[in-house]
Amino acid sequence: MLGFEKKNEKDVKSLADRFKLFFNCEFFKNRIVIWAISLSLFFNLANWFSIWYFVEPVDFPIILHYNVYFGVDMTGDWKKIFFLPGLGLLLFFINFFLAFYFFKKSEKIAGHILLMAGLMVQISLIIASFSTILINY
Repeated sequence: MLGFEKKNEKDVKSLADRFKLFFNCEFFKNRIVIWAISLSLFFNLANWFSIWYFVEPVDFPIILHYNVYFGVDMTGDWKKIFFLPGLGLLLFFINFFLAFYFFKKSEKIAGHILLMAGLMVQISLIIASFSTILINY
């Protein structure tokens, strides 16, 4: 049993060392990177919270998409409105890992562009969520 405990302590220590190596790289020392990641996560969390706070569970379908030319073109269950922040979170992780990859390959501009595009996506999704909330409530 002692050998098993020492092995787990060793694994945790090496995992902690890996986290230190990951977060100690040049990518996380760049101010643009830190601001873009922080703002993207803030807008995504604000999107989740605003939908959770304003959207009430109902039995009837709600408006999920509205078009100026055609009017209401998508209705559905109230739970489907959480697709927008979920999509934003997925796109954040994809852009984050791609930006990290390009930054590591000395393509800093591509990494910055990916992070800024991810921030614009988060802002667009929070605007879409607020519009859907305003249409329904």
